[in-house]
Amino acid sequence: MKRPQLLAVIAVFVGGLVGTALRLGLDVLLPHASGAASIAWSTVLVNLIGSLVLGYLVARLWRLPNTPGWLKIGLGTGLLGSFTTFSALAVNVVDALSLGNIGVAFASLGLSLVGGILAAWAGLALGGWQAESARISRTRKLLDAIPNAPLDAAKSGPIPDAGVDQ
Repeated sequence: MKRPQLLAVIAVFVGGLVGTALRLGLDVLLPHASGAASIAWSTVLVNLIGSLVLGYLVARLWRLPNTPGWLKIGLGTGLLGSFTTFSALAVNVVDALSLGNIGVAFASLGLSLVGGILAAWAGLALGGWQAESARISRTRKLLDAIPNAPLDAAKSGPIPDAGVDQ
């Protein structure tokens, strides 16, 4: 296995461990009522957070030319892939439908799908805005470093007559 591939595998593995631990932590903090009588808030929350963070990373980090591939796959597939869950959402919806909790099923589905799209959009917007702000800041620093010789001469007074008759 080549070094970049090995780094990618390790990054996905480590990201997966961290994402799974974070998800488990949210499941403990927001336990789901048994029997699908209510919305599985931890499932909805991890999907919304994951969508927001992935949108942000795509706009802010992925588009940087020097972002290593192993970092992208480690954060995207490893961390966020193990943190978010479509399968738990599907099981929660089917479980709620089988118990006749149609409102819970569609609320869970709507919150996750529509909310996930809105969260991803917000992440893309925030990341894009920050990336643009950083680019403008870097450009200003570069421009400030350039000597302003023509502007300095203009500030010192009129340019002496070069022998041109008026």
